[in-house]
Amino acid sequence: MTTNDTQPLANFIRQIITNDLKDNKNNGKVATRFPPEPNGYLHIGHAKSICLNFGIATEFNGTCNLRFDDTNPEKENIEYMEAIERDVQWLGFDWAQLHHASDYFEQLYNYAVQLIEQGQAYVDSLSAEQIRLYRGTLTEPGKESPDRSRSIADNLDLFSRMRAGEFADGQYVLRAKIDMASPNINMRDPAIYRIRRVHHHRTGDAWCIYPMYDYTHCISDAIEGITHSLCTLEFEDHRPLYDWVLEQLQTPVHPQQIEFARLQLEYTIVSKRKLNQLVTEKHVHGWDDPRMPTIAGLRRAGFTPKSIRDFCERIGVTKQNSWIEMGVLEYCIREDLNENAPRAMAVLQPLRVVIDNYPEDQTEQLEISNHPQRHELGKRNVPFSRVILIEQDDFAEVPPPKFKRLIAGGEVRLRGSYVIKCNEVIKNAEGIVTELRCTYDTDTLGKNPEGRKVKGVIHWVSEQHSHPAEIRLYDRLFKVPNPDSEENFLDVINPASLEVLEGCRVEASLAETQSDGRYQFERIGYFCRDAVDSVDGKLVFNRTVSLREGGW
Repeated sequence: MTTNDTQPLANFIRQIITNDLKDNKNNGKVATRFPPEPNGYLHIGHAKSICLNFGIATEFNGTCNLRFDDTNPEKENIEYMEAIERDVQWLGFDWAQLHHASDYFEQLYNYAVQLIEQGQAYVDSLSAEQIRLYRGTLTEPGKESPDRSRSIADNLDLFSRMRAGEFADGQYVLRAKIDMASPNINMRDPAIYRIRRVHHHRTGDAWCIYPMYDYTHCISDAIEGITHSLCTLEFEDHRPLYDWVLEQLQTPVHPQQIEFARLQLEYTIVSKRKLNQLVTEKHVHGWDDPRMPTIAGLRRAGFTPKSIRDFCERIGVTKQNSWIEMGVLEYCIREDLNENAPRAMAVLQPLRVVIDNYPEDQTEQLEISNHPQRHELGKRNVPFSRVILIEQDDFAEVPPPKFKRLIAGGEVRLRGSYVIKCNEVIKNAEGIVTELRCTYDTDTLGKNPEGRKVKGVIHWVSEQHSHPAEIRLYDRLFKVPNPDSEENFLDVINPASLEVLEGCRVEASLAETQSDGRYQFERIGYFCRDAVDSVDGKLVFNRTVSLREGGW
């Protein structure tokens, strides 16, 4: 497992574990787990849980397992499992052991038989709707099922026949016998097994009954010897059931469930159902669309594992739900890329510039640093020739106040190159500027011109040597901070969340970049080469984040 990039911040979970170790609880052992259900891609909320569980294990010299909670085969598949493994490893973590809840199906069945034999579980014939009605409300106690008094022998027989496939889906469920008057609705005889004839991606058709999550989770923790079962706050009301199951079964290990606040990030949704809806209805281009809050989407957008780990550490671990500003995540990636991303030049809206006094058949290789502070990142050769391209908005015939770029009759410095002067502006029939005729000062490479001061610096590329590229300018997917609060979250999708620019040009060095290389396009923002669509010589770059906060 990786170590944290920064000194871990104090939090109540670390304090609990520190105290447990002082008391030699669990014989000084710390064992955690990350237990996703493989029914979708992991998102930024999962990243917090991953960093917490694996980080705690690392910090306290313990272990952390990856366990797939694969008890609902209707919604699960191998694609999601492979994506989850890939995402955990990409974040920088390795699991001590890889498990699946389906590994324990036989043990879980035998434990259910034990509960029946102890008079603590029964087979119920009520329908799902009847069970819901019998459960009662937050202010009214539940009502016992007529089958609650069924004999142990009959329950054992029926449960065995449920496994054998003698009954239709939904005809029976196995319920824990706890307390129908409990103030905690989760303790009102919850279902722990249901009949479901669904092919399982690992066990095939061996089972037609599947255990419920609350029953499976605690037993799986105990089987694996987990000491601290860390989960989000929505499971706080489920903790009495977690403890009840383990107490009745007298498992050799009784893990401690500890809840923490889930990550709620502005301008995103993390409901797998809604994320799946975005994908299936084609509001986005797949689970790894850079606008998605999935780890795959963040990776494709250019986020680094370090930036996400830093983000999860910065927001901390508390017991209070709160909303995290998107700017915090953007700050973390901006800080990482500012320090580590090599610089490059790209022109998004090219304007042709002809340098009249530069030889037509000449090309210079200008040596430019890859990073202004990180000299160890070296230098690159950037071709300079008679015809270059600059950004359209780096030229103004009628400049606004404090405009320090190129104007008619004015001078500007080209990044890492010469000072040029605009002598003529060429327009088309519609009056649109199509070309500038300029001259360059031959004595300004790497030094200031004699007798005058040139304030502006702009980026550029050689027309002949640059490469065409598609630039995708991604913005936040939603227009409002909390799309989940809307009646229909689809109504607040940001129609300007993606702008695709064709005809862009990037410097020659970017043609040889690695598939997911990250760069600062000087004066524009941070970009990542798209690892999916940059194929067959086509260059595609995704904007990760602007140079400054609020710079979208």
